[in-house]
This record gives sequence, C-alpha cells and structure tokens, in this order.
Amino acid sequence: MTTSLSAGGTARLASADRIGRGLDALSLSHARAVAALLALCLIVFLPGQISLQPMDRDEPRFAQASKQMLETGDFVNIRFQDEARNKKPVGIYWAQAAAVAVGEALGVPNARTQIALYRIPSVIGAAASVLLAYWAALAFLPRRGALLAAALYGACLMLTAEAHLAKTDALLAACATASLGALARAWIFAHPLSPRTGDWLTSSTDEANGRRHAPLPSPAEGGGWAHALEWSVFPAFWLGMALGILVKGPMVPLFVVLPALALSVVARSGRWLLPLRPLPGLALTLVLVAPWFAAIAWKSGGAFYAEAIGHDMLGKVGGAAERHWGPPGAYALAVFATFWPGAAFAAMSLPFAWRTRREPATAFLIATVLPAWLIFEAVPTKLPHYVLPLMPWLAILTALALSRRALDPRLRGARLTALLVPAIPVALTLGLCAVGWRLDGHTIPWPALPLLAAACAVAMLAWLAFARGPIEGSAERALVLGVLASCLLGPAVLGVAQRSLPALKVSPRLAALRDRMPCANPEVASLGYREPSLVFLIGTGLALPPDGSAAREFLEAGGCRLLFVEARDRDDFNAAWPVARGAPTPMAEVEGFNLNTGRRVFVTAYGVAP
Repeated sequence: MTTSLSAGGTARLASADRIGRGLDALSLSHARAVAALLALCLIVFLPGQISLQPMDRDEPRFAQASKQMLETGDFVNIRFQDEARNKKPVGIYWAQAAAVAVGEALGVPNARTQIALYRIPSVIGAAASVLLAYWAALAFLPRRGALLAAALYGACLMLTAEAHLAKTDALLAACATASLGALARAWIFAHPLSPRTGDWLTSSTDEANGRRHAPLPSPAEGGGWAHALEWSVFPAFWLGMALGILVKGPMVPLFVVLPALALSVVARSGRWLLPLRPLPGLALTLVLVAPWFAAIAWKSGGAFYAEAIGHDMLGKVGGAAERHWGPPGAYALAVFATFWPGAAFAAMSLPFAWRTRREPATAFLIATVLPAWLIFEAVPTKLPHYVLPLMPWLAILTALALSRRALDPRLRGARLTALLVPAIPVALTLGLCAVGWRLDGHTIPWPALPLLAAACAVAMLAWLAFARGPIEGSAERALVLGVLASCLLGPAVLGVAQRSLPALKVSPRLAALRDRMPCANPEVASLGYREPSLVFLIGTGLALPPDGSAAREFLEAGGCRLLFVEARDRDDFNAAWPVARGAPTPMAEVEGFNLNTGRRVFVTAYGVAP
C-alpha cells in the first residue's frame, strides 16, 4: 500500500524537519545551547533599552536612589531625595550604582541620567536566569529539552518586560533559579527515576542526535559524581540565597523553603538536603548579608526594619498595597499573557502533572510552583512580576510534558487553548494602534507595524503547526515558532512602537524644556506633577512646592528658574499672583497620558531668567 501527501502536507513536513534539525544542531553541545540562549536574550532584551523612558513609578525610584548613593558616597542608607527608602535591601542599588560608575569611567555622557545604565543589572539578571533555567532543566531533561524549556522561559513577555526595568525582579529571578536549580539536583540525585517510569532522565552528558544515555547513578553508586554534585550545588544554592536576600529580602528563602518542606514531608526524610551542606551554607550566607543589615540597623535606628517588614511586607500581606488589589485567581488568568507564548502549553501540561505527580521530577516541579502560587493568589496585593521566579519551572514542566507526548492536539480543548498563541500578539497590536490613535492625535505606530504583523503571522503559524500538523512533533514545532514570534514581538513593542507614542513620555518632554532656557543650569520645580521619573531626569534638587504660593515664591527667588504646573493646580498658582501683575507668560505646554493614574495630564512650563 502506498501513501501520498498533498503539496501542502509535504511543505509542512519539510518545515517540520527543518525545525527539528535546527534544534538538533543547537543542542549538539552545551556551548551551542548556551550560545543560542544568549542570542535569544540579546534579541528580546536589548531593543528599547536606551529609547524607552523611565517607567513610573518604581523604576525611577530605584534609579534615583542608586544615583544618590553615587552623589553622596553613602552606600548604606537608601534615599529618594530627602526621604528614606526603607522598602528593599541594598543589593539592586549597589548593582545599579556600579553599572553607572563603569559607564562614567567609560565616558558615557550624562551617565547618571541615562536610564539604560541602571537597567544593565536587570539585563544581566534576566539573561543569567535563562542560562540558569537551562542548567536547572538538565536535572530533568536531555539537552534538547532543556534548551527548549530555557528558550520558552527566555521568550516570555514578563521576563522581557523586567529586563527593560531597573528594578529587583530580573535579578531576583536569577537568584531564585540558581537556588532552586541546586535544590532540584539534590532531589533528583537522591530520588533517581526507575527505568520503568523515567528512562527519559539522562545524565549531564545528555542526548545527542537522538541517543539516550544512562540515567543518573543512584546514591549508592554516587562515587565521584556524588562528590561533584555536592560541590556544584553548594555555591549555586547558597550564593543564590545570599544575593537574593540582599536583593529582595525573604523572597528567595520563601521560594526555596516551601518545596524543601513539601518534598521532605513526601519523602518522610530531609536527608536529601545534606548535599547542600546546610551548616557551612548558612555560615556563608550570614557572612555575606549580615554586614549591611547590621549597618542599616545602626544608621537608621531600626527604622529600616520597621518600614520594610511592618509597612511594606506585612502591608502587602494584610491589604492591597498601593492600590494593587486583585482577587484570588488573578495570577492564573494573567499568566496567559505574562507567560506568553508558553502559557497555553503550560496549561495543557497540568493534566500530565496530575497523572505523574508521584514521579520525582513532577513532584519537585509541583512542590516548587504550587505552594508559592497559592500564597500569592491569597495575598490581596497582586503584581504580575511576583510569580516571575516560578516561570522557569512552568517552562520545564511544559518541556517535560512535551517529552512524554502529553501535549496532544487531539485532546479536548487543546486546539482552542493554543489559539492564545496568536491571540496575544494580535490583541497587543490592536491595542497599540488604539492607544496611538486616541492619545497622540490620531496617529498609528506605523514603523512598528511590519514587525508586529510578522509576529502575528508567526504566532498563527505556531497555532497551525499544532492544530493541523502531524501529531508527532506538532507541539514542539509550535513551541519553537512561538519563541520566534516573541523574538519579533518584543523588539516591535519595546524597540520601535514605544518611540511612536510621545503621549506616554511626559517626563522626558518636560526635562527637554530645560535645554530651551536662555540660561544654563536653571533651578527647577514642579507643582502638581510629581512623578519619580521627573526627579530622576531633572536631578535630586528638583523642588516640589506644596501649593501655588510656594510655587510663586520659587519663581521670584531670583536667578535662572523653570517651573512646571499641572492643570489641576493652575488656578491655585494663578490666584497666588497679584491681580495687577499676574503670572508670567508660559513658555510651553506639554500634554500626555499618565499610565499610573490612567488619565491625561496637561503641564504648563514657566521660565524666568536674570
């Protein structure tokens, strides 16, 4: 009997073969896999780093505090203008200050107001978390599967966004992935899979060209491998823990303790944790973190702990901090956008996770993701980046389900769920066009449309590869095409489209007015408009008068002066001037949209010169 294929079917098979051969080629060695992942990071993380404005409000707060460390030489206290910023530990501020100091040493003009320099630790952290995800995935998967899992995580929208923000979360993700990756290796070494249930688990030599290697040795067979494991997991686990504490306090310990406790209960023993060498590790952690925590306690008189723990952390647990409330289940819905393009396939992996929950690999992945996720769902304060450190493990679960042929388009609802892959870039493209049309005088971000259209097209090809392609390998091809779609979508939005939306760049447009003054180095104040991005761009000395009378006194104090007045404070400002004289003539007006308040802003600039 002979079988014939249509021309379209033959073309699809040829394309599938190319994708498969490409993965084979990239996973021939660790060096190739790492090079491919670094290339992915460069493509999705670098576009827009320089042109994207400081994103209010958290990013410029971090950057401004780091800038003030350089200005004052005080690398213990954390301050935003005259206010103590006792919310997060010092790690991210040190990293940002170091990046800016290197930029200054290399001759970068106006380095201290170049937001891209403050984002360097986030870019490094995001890229490191992708490489660490690959390293962690090797505990569960052959090299090809680990490469795909790390690429799926590296392409997700949430990590791309955090790589473009000078905040803690990308660096935190790297620290958490290092510690959890070490924990995973300790667990898998102590609980090797049997050939009956888990011959997919391979040693670090992995799979090459379709060949399977022997499973990891059992503890009784440990020998030199056990010795190597002990000395590889120790630095990864404890350095990730210590740096994570310096970056964001208790978050990395939380991510680690929850699975460690859950798995110890399941195993009825905690002896599997011994390769982590707890006592020397705790001593190393204390040596690294204790000096700054002791110094800030002494310099702040205990105020840092009162605010960081009593106000910031417990305030988020007990209520919706800073209006970021969300109901339980909010993360489960948001993840379909934040973990795009892998979220739809991660959802399809959940039945597989339940069926194989007693297998060591799946048990670890469930213990890592589920308890922490439930805690975040229960806490009233909801921010999308809180679950970012869990996303590498969702990606590994997805790749694991793929390796066990659990991502089957024939399953009920699978093809419909996979439609989320093209739906997200299509919705984002339409949304950007709507924003430009409404906020920027009926304009559309035309320069970005070719890339956006290409991203939508490749995402649709991903869905077609899954829904219509041959059953064997259809999910893998869809995942690869989804990663390629992300390589187009991220640069289109953050590298190109945002340049065409000046309405969102109020602070940079206001800061540019300083160069239009007829005198050099004017004193600057802002009445009403108080976004941290303006403080960062103008400088630490930006005055923030409380009312119209104080703003008038600022303008009349003599010398070269520039004042910004938001529309809602303009009447108060005008009323502060004598009727016979009145306020000075405005030099410019800036109209835009404030993403934080969700409303339009109108700011008038007044300038006086000697």
